[in-house]
Amino acid sequence: MARLLILACSATKRPDAERMPAIARYDGPLWRTLRAADPDGRRARVAFLSAHYGFRDATTPIADYDARLTRDLADRMIAGGMTTRWPRPPSPRRPDTYGIHAGAEIAGLTRHGAEPFGEIALVGGQLYLAVMQAFVRGFVDRGCVRGDARIHIINGPIGRMRQNLRSWLCEVDSARGGLS
Repeated sequence: MARLLILACSATKRPDAERMPAIARYDGPLWRTLRAADPDGRRARVAFLSAHYGFRDATTPIADYDARLTRDLADRMIAGGMTTRWPRPPSPRRPDTYGIHAGAEIAGLTRHGAEPFGEIALVGGQLYLAVMQAFVRGFVDRGCVRGDARIHIINGPIGRMRQNLRSWLCEVDSARGGLS
């Protein structure tokens, strides 16, 4: 079964000047847990939700940035849905050709719906989870997530979140009878 992990971005980032894949750029505790528990990226496809970049594949090269998800921004992301591009243009007078929209990104992760996700873990704070849940509804409507997909919400104190993230990632090995 295809699995998707959607992880909130991290305030802690590697400060390199060049763009690098988000999975390497983000360096908060949850991202370190992800890299330790799934160093080869075989247990789940990974995407992230960022106040600056929106919803993206974690292999996407990103620049260092500083942006915080606010209630207003979360509401705008939810209202914009699958077709609003992130990052937004630097000026309202500029054409809306910046960034990429969540619908295009999820389509790429599932080979345009040919391999829909059957299990998803959403990991982050309450604002991030609200946006993630709204996007998952859109992903189901687009056929990129199965309607009967198992959705796991991972939220709470950081120590518990790290433990639950590791457990979710490693349950694939447990189900196969392998070592985790």
